[in-house]
Amino acid sequence: MKTKIFTFFFFFFMICASALVAAKGSSEGAKAPSSITVYAYDSFTADWGPGPELAKRFTAKTGIAVELVSCGDAGQVLSRAALEKKSPRADVLVGIDNNLIDGARKAGVLVPYKPAGAEAVSPALVLAEDWLLTPYDWGQFAMIFDSSSKTAPPRSLAELADPRFAGKIILMDPRTSTPGLGFLAWTMAAFGNDWPSFWERLKGNILTLAPGWDAGYSLFTSGEAPLVVSYTTSPAYHAEFEGTDRYQALIFPEGHVAQIEGLGLAKGAPNPAGGKAFIDFMLTDEAQEVLPLTQFMYPVSETVTLPASYAAAPRSEKTPSVPSAEVAAAVERAVGILSK
Repeated sequence: MKTKIFTFFFFFFMICASALVAAKGSSEGAKAPSSITVYAYDSFTADWGPGPELAKRFTAKTGIAVELVSCGDAGQVLSRAALEKKSPRADVLVGIDNNLIDGARKAGVLVPYKPAGAEAVSPALVLAEDWLLTPYDWGQFAMIFDSSSKTAPPRSLAELADPRFAGKIILMDPRTSTPGLGFLAWTMAAFGNDWPSFWERLKGNILTLAPGWDAGYSLFTSGEAPLVVSYTTSPAYHAEFEGTDRYQALIFPEGHVAQIEGLGLAKGAPNPAGGKAFIDFMLTDEAQEVLPLTQFMYPVSETVTLPASYAAAPRSEKTPSVPSAEVAAAVERAVGILSK
């Protein structure tokens, strides 16, 4: 009798355990395609950034939930993806730009994907023929000047090295920050092989090398220095939300290099179908219209109407460029100059 009872409970237990395993497998199978993980930089994922609204609209459209993970700046997005390369956690990487694409390709953390709507992207904004990255916005780097400062603004990029700007310039670290890397590219484009000499003259004028744009721009608006590297579109933010023209983008005769920001499908993504859907979505006007007043960059879609505040955002007709591989190769030298 005991044997029969034991046998009954043994088989009952095994049936229940099998059912639980099956249910768990079914639940995980259902959960996997219902969410994606997106790695991005701080200002993208912030409450005031585009990430939350984009995620909301994407989920409403597709039923796929979005987990936004802030990694610092875009350089740190790439670094984190490289560290997790053997066991990827992200489905989409956001913020890798035209100066980081060579590093992303070498790191092997992305797989090419040409999204729906790709034909609407201007050829000038396409980051790679194989669509390793999909462009979603763009802008021009510029020095932003606090006009309330008692210091007269510089009239050129070269003039930033003038001793009168000692301790009055905030830059970002080119190892971790895309604006930091963009500033390096800007000086390389403007001064060619003489860029290290310019950096030597400039270093005494740099108040700090912030780890990312958020930290550096916050120091600037707190009044720590009258000059910071940012974008020609930054004054549009202050015009829109603060109603002020205090902060001005300076247009220099050397021209202004462009930043084209992209997003890509992570290699080994847990949910590649969901990742592709998100990249497709980012090229729709429904997503693109979110960017001007959250990202304060130009959308890649030309059908999106810019807000009136963009009248405060000047553009340079001169847009020099430097191959991303050359910029990447110069990073350690630039940092070395500043650390002497």
